[in-house]
Amino acid sequence: MRPGSGKANSDSGKFIEFSRTSADPAGPLARIGRGEIGGKAHGLARVRDALFRGLDHDRFPDIHIDIPPLAVICTGVFAEFMAVNHLDQIATAEMSDERIARSFQKADLPFEVLGDLWALIDQTHSPLAIRSSSLLEDTRHEPFAGVYVTKMIPNESFDPQIRFHQLTEAIKHVFASTYFSSARDYRTATGHRDDEEQMAVIIQEVVGKRHHHRFYPDLSGVGRSINHYPMDPAKPEDGVVNLALGLGKLIVDGGRCWAYSPAYPNVQPPYGSVEQMLKETQTEFWAVNMGEVQEYDPIHETEYLLFENLTTAERDGSLRYLASTYSPISGRLSIGTGFDGPRVLTFAPLLTLDQIPINDLISEIMDHCVGEYGGAVEIEFAMTFDPHRFAFLQVRPMNTPGVETKIEDSELRGENVLVACEHSLGNGVDESLVDIVYTKPENFDLKHSRKIMAEMEEINRQLLQAGRHYLLIVLGRLGTTDPWLGIPIGWAKIGMAKAVVESTGDKARVALSQGSHFFHNITSLGVKYFTLSLDSEYEIDWEWLGRQKAAAETEFLRHIRLDAPLTIKVDGRTSRGVIIKPGAVSHD
Repeated sequence: MRPGSGKANSDSGKFIEFSRTSADPAGPLARIGRGEIGGKAHGLARVRDALFRGLDHDRFPDIHIDIPPLAVICTGVFAEFMAVNHLDQIATAEMSDERIARSFQKADLPFEVLGDLWALIDQTHSPLAIRSSSLLEDTRHEPFAGVYVTKMIPNESFDPQIRFHQLTEAIKHVFASTYFSSARDYRTATGHRDDEEQMAVIIQEVVGKRHHHRFYPDLSGVGRSINHYPMDPAKPEDGVVNLALGLGKLIVDGGRCWAYSPAYPNVQPPYGSVEQMLKETQTEFWAVNMGEVQEYDPIHETEYLLFENLTTAERDGSLRYLASTYSPISGRLSIGTGFDGPRVLTFAPLLTLDQIPINDLISEIMDHCVGEYGGAVEIEFAMTFDPHRFAFLQVRPMNTPGVETKIEDSELRGENVLVACEHSLGNGVDESLVDIVYTKPENFDLKHSRKIMAEMEEINRQLLQAGRHYLLIVLGRLGTTDPWLGIPIGWAKIGMAKAVVESTGDKARVALSQGSHFFHNITSLGVKYFTLSLDSEYEIDWEWLGRQKAAAETEFLRHIRLDAPLTIKVDGRTSRGVIIKPGAVSHD
């Protein structure tokens, strides 16, 4: 979309009524139906002026910068859809996500919007992202990041009827996700009722290029103006950017991607060796399937998606600006793909050789968004090369520490310390938690991560029903979709955890993760988050945990309830954190 006019405090006014006769994909932001446009759409509308008018385009003459064309189905359409189809009882019943999704697919969209949707699909012949934009999404303190679904459709059939059905099915799937169990649990954990939520839906162009039956961007990214895990010499205020080949789903789902500080783009993540880098960097990517769909599956988010490997990307010619090449003879990496060898996605042609000044562009855009929001932000973007196009996809505010809490050196050691670390998120003191749920180290193995996830969901549900918050201590990474990196659980499924400890070790040698929806919820909800990496000088007192009486126990998890609360402190200035045991607890 090209920039429009309007004031930041009147974001809805930046949208015009959708016109069936002039559905210009390069025209102003369009709205379908009545009601609100939701949090994501508000964010895009708010930042347009700052992004386009404030940006020094002369610095980036070879890069086309835009917000992909979009239309928003307003919340009034959702409300009418629910009422006309009598879905309120289904939405509030204790039904599985699959049953809810199927019930919504059988329902009819309001008649008055069908003509608009047909006109839109009749004039659009490229892949579309159907994205949630609910009333509660993307607020500073309760972002609902990743709680609702985004469904991408190929929209390439010669038959407009097929494309129309793909669109309407995707819209109904986003509507249904309003009442999936993860969304309900998240609302309960954040103190919201189901009837407070209303869903708007964004219909937006997918940024990318077609390669045979695959469609995907050359580059996707998430940028955050605050970095909670800075590596020397970077500081928290220098920010962090995560980059990946293909659709940004890989990043926001917590998969393997490249993280760097915009202030020091040449500083690589701390891999122990080139061989380790080969194993732990991105090797697969998401793309929209433009070919034959293997199975009709309208109730799943990935119905029209493919998960491909780097060999496929190289055949597509997509690695020119992204990869380095490993030489087994020298044991070194060389920037580029000019000779044979295993490819490693280091993004060095962009970050080291500066073949395209995207780091400067990302930094400037984040600075403008920070100025617009008056505080820390997270942005999402996608890019294609030759010609170069940078597409701005989303902005949301981040919560940052308030009153300063100081932790002295002496507080990090001693028999009274359960956990201490130098890499924590949050700020302040919490003395309210007596419940602890932790993975039993003697039973933990990443091959059991899905079983651990199921047990964790059940314990969280029990504590949710009892209204009890808890401290969660885990081995491995949380929030990833890769079960060999950690426990593939979404934030809503552990939403009653008010403090989290993530620890690596011999059985979980994984890198820390950030930039995903999971970590955005962690920071924005004020959850105190501790991480102990392999090289940490501190340890968890597993022996003390094992001596406490179990309130519940499963194969892989233990739940204990203390007689007195823990003291949990995080120093947001230094990232230090400490959890102190209750003074009067003894359950030998």
